[in-house]
Amino acid sequence: PTRRSSDLVVKKADAAIDSNAENKDAAIKVAVSALDAAKNKGVIHKNTAARKISRMAKRNNKAAAAE
Repeated sequence: PTRRSSDLVVKKADAAIDSNAENKDAAIKVAVSALDAAKNKGVIHKNTAARKISRMAKRNNKAAAAE
């Protein structure tokens, strides 16, 4: 996974969260997996991956609470 591919799946997950799509949980799972893979390959720093995952989870929880 390259930085660009991980950014794309994160973007798709964010869009799914914003639109409250039915597949948002699957999109988040794919994004977290891509970020972890990029982190393990050294493409992105571990703290950057953790920060992006944390922010995505926070947005998802906020959207779920608003329902």
